[in-house]
Amino acid sequence: MHGRRFVFLFLIAIMSSSNGTINVAAAEQPSSGKFLAFTHAGEERKYLLHLPQELPEKAPLVFMLHGYRGDARDYMAELGVKGIADKNGFALCVPQGARDVKGIPHWNARLKISRTDDIDFLSKLAIQLQQSHRLDPARTFVCGVSNGGFMSYTLVAERPDVFRAAASVIGTMSGYTWKHRSQIQPAPILQISGLNDEVVPYDGSMSRSGGWGGAPHQQTIMDFWSKLNKTRTAEVVQISDRTTAHYYRKGTNDHEVWHYKVKGFGHRIPGANVLGDTAFEVVWQFFSKY
Repeated sequence: MHGRRFVFLFLIAIMSSSNGTINVAAAEQPSSGKFLAFTHAGEERKYLLHLPQELPEKAPLVFMLHGYRGDARDYMAELGVKGIADKNGFALCVPQGARDVKGIPHWNARLKISRTDDIDFLSKLAIQLQQSHRLDPARTFVCGVSNGGFMSYTLVAERPDVFRAAASVIGTMSGYTWKHRSQIQPAPILQISGLNDEVVPYDGSMSRSGGWGGAPHQQTIMDFWSKLNKTRTAEVVQISDRTTAHYYRKGTNDHEVWHYKVKGFGHRIPGANVLGDTAFEVVWQFFSKY
């Protein structure tokens, strides 16, 4: 009886993957909004995982990092990210940040607000998910909002072996990552900036106090990445009355650098009314090129 059942399940597995997709059984699909656990450095860390029902073989993996004080459950539930993952066939991981010295959820992008090693945590979590769900290790991407954007830059700068490209929405490079930029390897970069952002100022006037370490002018950051990637063309597209998109293309290994500038916009996630698409749709359009 057990032998017949094994053969039956084996045939189902063959049929489910014969068309280039992996059918994610209900038992394997994480409950929506339910945290999963990952032990790192002796502590239990939490994350949300969404796997489309018909996940392609060697599917991409996208990490989405919340902002300072953020809750991963809100980001998974409110930004429409699961629908984009389902439509485009990629796995989506939304981890929860640990608490800093003030007890606030954060990402430690080489900041002096905690001793949490988020670089190691997120890299090891990504590798485990790649292995356990047969995801493509060459197509793991990271995007983040605000403090999550800081972390995205840090990950692609320090762990390019794990994270292929990074997208920052109203975030920036941390002062530490910028200071050590001579060690950074080329990587595709997307930056979405509000030009009137007072929390993460576009002009590089962010305070160095409180352990945040400041940040350079965001145009200087984009110039750095464009030069590092050896991009050879530049195009400016008017997306809306408030938004211009600057595309730097034909770089090393076809790398591109995208920079969306939103006039009169502060520290909040831009919507489709100013970006043409939702912020996460723009992020996936960028990642899908790699």
